[in-house]
Amino acid sequence: MTTKSRPTGHPGYSETLPRQPESAVTARRLVRTACAAWGLPGTAEDGALIVSELVANAVRHARRESIRVMVERIAPDTVRVAVADFSHALPELCTPKDDDEGGRGLALVAELAADWGTHERRWGKVVWAELEGRG
Repeated sequence: MTTKSRPTGHPGYSETLPRQPESAVTARRLVRTACAAWGLPGTAEDGALIVSELVANAVRHARRESIRVMVERIAPDTVRVAVADFSHALPELCTPKDDDEGGRGLALVAELAADWGTHERRWGKVVWAELEGRG
């Protein structure tokens, strides 16, 4: 796990992980560690669930062998969890049928997060979700 210092703003935690389902475990640990370090333990479990969904989507839909997980404190009481991958396919919020096995992840993210979205990049995309801090 790496902590990157910035000349302004709050620190961020980030890690490049293999594009494998098992990376969700490391991503959850990263979110929990960051939230604990920032004194925002109330955001840790929702953040861990959100990052699991974002990692699962990247594992399922991305290209290349790695993804990047980032956790940033963008305001004193706001944490942004993000996953970057090398796919240009944007996630879509959908309403699955009762018997569908998947398709509920982004609905869960939308329910738990204060806001979420996607930033398109030349090389792929970053899917992010913001959590309002609860100590």
